[in-house]
Formats: sequence, C-alpha cells, structure tokens
Amino acid sequence: MSSHIGGARQHTRIVFVKNLNYNTTGADLYNVFGRYGAIRQIRIGDAPKTKGTAYVVYQEMADAKRALDNLNGFHLNDRYLVVLAHMPARLAAKADLERREAELAELKQLHNIQDT
Repeated sequence: MSSHIGGARQHTRIVFVKNLNYNTTGADLYNVFGRYGAIRQIRIGDAPKTKGTAYVVYQEMADAKRALDNLNGFHLNDRYLVVLAHMPARLAAKADLERREAELAELKQLHNIQDT
C-alpha cells in the first residue's frame, strides 16, 4: 500500500482502526473488514489506553489498501470508524525526521543561511 505520510512512502498490510464501540467484537470486524480480502489477524485493544482500537492484518497489501480506501467513516455499532494505515514507530520517527530536515532546509534557503 502506498500511503504518503510525512514524506515517506509506506507499504503495509496492517490497518489501524479507532473510534470502535467498546462492544464491537472480533467477529464484527471480520464481517466488515473481511469483505476486502483475507485477514491474518485482528487484535482489539483491551487496555485502558487502547480500548476502542484494533489492528487488522491482511494477507495482502492491496487488500489493506482497499479496506483503508473504503472503510474510513464506515458506520459500525453506532460509531463512525477511523481507519488509518499502520506505521511502525521506527518508520514514523524516520518520516518525522525527514519532514523536519526538509523544513530546516527551506528556512535556511528563505533566510539565505549557508552551512559552514
């Protein structure tokens, strides 16, 4: 899946789901997300900080992309789902560093600052 986030291209088979009704079950998620391809695993958050979230792991990146494209905003159990591409922390950190370096280069150019 190619999702442009913070200057880094991302390829993943994992989608992150937020805003789940606390009563949503794994079977509910299989029924909805399974329409877009074979699912390897679903993990629903059960800790206080992760309640209302889940990870859906697809067999294929293309299936994850289709789910991402079609299910963000989907109405399930009285809630509208927020579906995002999962980015591991190391990739997110790298994307943030690349973004900050680009901003710094733009500021240097804007203010005519040369590296010494």
